[in-house]
Amino acid sequence: MIAEIRKDTEQRMRKSLDALRADLGKIRTGRAHAGLLDHVMVDYYGNPTPVNQVANITLVDGRTIGVQPYEKSMVGKVERAIRDSDLGLNPAASGDLIRVPMPMLTEERRRDLIKLVKSEGENAKVAVRNIRRDANHGLKELIKKKEISEDDERRMQDDIQKLTDKFVSEIDQMLSAKEVDLMAV
Repeated sequence: MIAEIRKDTEQRMRKSLDALRADLGKIRTGRAHAGLLDHVMVDYYGNPTPVNQVANITLVDGRTIGVQPYEKSMVGKVERAIRDSDLGLNPAASGDLIRVPMPMLTEERRRDLIKLVKSEGENAKVAVRNIRRDANHGLKELIKKKEISEDDERRMQDDIQKLTDKFVSEIDQMLSAKEVDLMAV
């Protein structure tokens, strides 16, 4: 029973960390990366479809993403979807290849993005702490049902606290790495 609570807690904390990693990946730095367009949706025969399912996304160079739709008729739709996304990108089609240059970030925009990164990090920390609270509540329920002793509960609370500290530390490392990445010119 105790092992299940610990395993569930660790899995949920890992999912929170993965969600933060995905959110930080969406925050654009000055460099190009193919994952930037993962959440851009294109109208594909009446169905909203992610760009990476209707086109091949590659890196042309460090500051340019190349998007090559599988169907020539999709070039205009993909280009429009990228332009209309909230990423602030300006794609240019040349034949059946769409080039998406990454604009330079201004100092002010960098500072705004760092604030956004810190906000996302704080949300992830809150999620991890809420998971800790849920686990501790589950332990208290087991004590009420007299399924575990108070000593076992105390040991598990310490274990869950160590787990929480570990994940909060990982979140801090991810945030500082992203901050350095954003400030690099």
